[in-house]
Amino acid sequence: MMKKIVILGAGTAGTMMANKLYRNLNSDVWQITIVDKDPQHYYQPGFLFIPFGVYRPEQVVKPKKDFLPKGVVFSISEVVKINPENNHVDLSDGTSLNYDILIVATGTTPVPEETEGLKGDLWYKDIFDFYTFEGSRRLAQKLETWEGGNLVINLAETIIKCPVAPLEFTFLADAFFTEKGIRDKVNITYVTPLSGAFTKPKTTALLSKLMEEKNIAVVPDFYLQRVDNERKVLVSYDELEVPFDLLISIPVNKGDQVIENSNMGDEDGLNFIPTDKYTLQHKTFENIFVLGDATNLPTSKAGSVAHFEAEILTDNILSYINGQPLEAKFDGHANCFIETGYGKGTLIDFNYTTEPLPGKFPFAGVGPMSLLKVNRANHFGKLAFKWVYWHLLLTGKKLPVSTNMSMAGKIVEEQP
Repeated sequence: MMKKIVILGAGTAGTMMANKLYRNLNSDVWQITIVDKDPQHYYQPGFLFIPFGVYRPEQVVKPKKDFLPKGVVFSISEVVKINPENNHVDLSDGTSLNYDILIVATGTTPVPEETEGLKGDLWYKDIFDFYTFEGSRRLAQKLETWEGGNLVINLAETIIKCPVAPLEFTFLADAFFTEKGIRDKVNITYVTPLSGAFTKPKTTALLSKLMEEKNIAVVPDFYLQRVDNERKVLVSYDELEVPFDLLISIPVNKGDQVIENSNMGDEDGLNFIPTDKYTLQHKTFENIFVLGDATNLPTSKAGSVAHFEAEILTDNILSYINGQPLEAKFDGHANCFIETGYGKGTLIDFNYTTEPLPGKFPFAGVGPMSLLKVNRANHFGKLAFKWVYWHLLLTGKKLPVSTNMSMAGKIVEEQP
């Protein structure tokens, strides 16, 4: 009797897990099935570049099946419900899949409908997102002809995928309009519920300085209640108003609808799954594991996090299968390049307990990347990552970066 692993979601996290497990398990004993409603795989970091003409839309899309091993069953269907007590999932075509082990990698998605007026009359006219393929394409068309005014970038919520992307968009917009010769006609305002540009103090200091140098206004502690389409203003819960001519929204992000259907979300109502922050095992059901943006872990919802989690989770699933304790521990490791405009970028590396520090990465002394420094090498690192993503990351190959955060090359300042 074949044993069954079912993976929900064939995005970054799910695809990596399918590849790693297929490589590590006997296919005569274990059948791996991965389920996703969309046959296309999107390189989501590329969405940031489409509005500015750096990438064309077709450069960020490839068929999902191209990145899955031939021996893995790929089911293109929608998952309606997880039944953890009975070890099966229900699909929209009326069929069910039984599992011995379930891996949930259903991701997160922007839900503009959560905010009053956001997806109103001005949606895709003067209000755009760039976290979706369609949004980034529509915004690219808009920016080709837009002649200036109040450009507002707004985070509706703090829990979003790729927390640095709104900042990157802001810096790239500054450069884009400068190079177009109309920067003096564009007022750029960054409106955030955070008390600063980012959640980590050292990074916030660097990014705030860049905002100041680039003449970008920051409105902190702004909790969006609604968008007034007629007056073209954002209205906060305490009735503060920010006017816009062009609004770039990062809407509320929520986990997949199947999490809500299955009553598996945490209590904040955003459909993220209570997950052990170290082992990535479900808090209640020991044969369910969660990774990527579907978790409720206190770390970034980003591709690098999914990559490091997949390394840990592969070890833990093999231990689980062999009846051994789950000894591999995820430390919250995240790293990301941050575009700062004009062909430059910076780089941060951090985990649950250590905030981003300056230094060299990934190798002490040689780098070649510099942490918390704005330079060309980090920009080229970001662009080169597209090749790494398609050819190495998705297929579950080893990268020259330690899974848990390394202090090698980092400069720790002495406390006074």
